[in-house]
Amino acid sequence: IPGSGHKYYLHFSVEDYRTGDNAGSCLATVLYPRKKSPPVVTIKCSRSTDQEEIQEEDNRLYQKLRHQTKPITGTNIPDSYGNMEPALEPLWALAVAGSSSIMWEKSTETLGYSLAQVKSVQQWLRKDDFLEFDYTVLLHEMPTQEIIPCHMRLTWLPAHPLKVKHFCASPLHGLEEGSGGESGSAAGLPEERGASF
Repeated sequence: IPGSGHKYYLHFSVEDYRTGDNAGSCLATVLYPRKKSPPVVTIKCSRSTDQEEIQEEDNRLYQKLRHQTKPITGTNIPDSYGNMEPALEPLWALAVAGSSSIMWEKSTETLGYSLAQVKSVQQWLRKDDFLEFDYTVLLHEMPTQEIIPCHMRLTWLPAHPLKVKHFCASPLHGLEEGSGGESGSAAGLPEERGASF
């Protein structure tokens, strides 16, 4: 589009990341603006997975994580050999969902990202119903092959959008400011836990 940037039209299928089962198909348009800003995405999907089934699975995961008597922690998910303990799979699933918003924000027409590893994760026990985690994730930048470390604060409650606040180290620029007060970012973090932001 003259003066605006390049626009792409996509048709693709999606799959359940755990089982590999077909989860539906999507039509999307993606506009990469000429100015430095995230791509503008319009997407419409049809699901082959029942929405109630998805909500039930979310609720099972939530109940499992919510009723911990001590905070959940984990490191090196998956390990250097690609192995992951079954007990850590829910933490990986949340990292995949949360880091996707970082990857969307950082992606450009010539750079893409994938989640390589969760270096560490720490759950914060809260008095309200939300689940909250601090993650350090490693993103694989393509085609440069750089590994970009990002700190991610993730807050989740089923039937509510996942809230993500992050900052990432840039190999060229040191620390890079992450998400702010837009929809989908955690706001009003307690001071003792928000100090690193």
